Amino acid sequence: MEDRHKVAGSSGKAMKDRHKVAGRSGRAMEDRHMWLEVRRTNQQQNHHPMQNFRKLQAYIIAKDLVKFVYTLLQKFPQEERYGLCDQLRRSVISIPSNIAEGLGRATNKDKGHFIQIAFGSLMEVMAQVDIAHDLHYIATEDFEHIEKIIEEETKLLKGVINHFK
Repeated sequence: MEDRHKVAGSSGKAMKDRHKVAGRSGRAMEDRHMWLEVRRTNQQQNHHPMQNFRKLQAYIIAKDLVKFVYTLLQKFPQEERYGLCDQLRRSVISIPSNIAEGLGRATNKDKGHFIQIAFGSLMEVMAQVDIAHDLHYIATEDFEHIEKIIEEETKLLKGVINHFK
């Protein structure tokens, strides 16, 4: 397995040069490099890559988003408990869950598919937070904070999706 990877692999410098040419955002490039480093480390130590999805920046940010949204949901009115709250809770938890599930898959096609599902869930969260803000369930300051987190996560997920294309 190690010999096959040496033949198919690229040097770190070649990877960096390719990214500069492709013009990827700095954060997405960092996430891609982190993924590649995790992959290399796993292959060297004979660990399965799915055990290290927790080191991926996209997963870490997704978990932070979950925690922040759950904190905000505590401020929602009681009548939204089974409506917008439940939908938002399902959407936001779907993001890190699909990242983890995707990175546990065997093929790049399957990995990319689950990361795209995570991206779709992220867009759902943005729409639902936007609605909650319009209904005055979320303060403008909290809305702007969550918007920044979603922007960052969008860039990271796009970088991971491009990696698996």
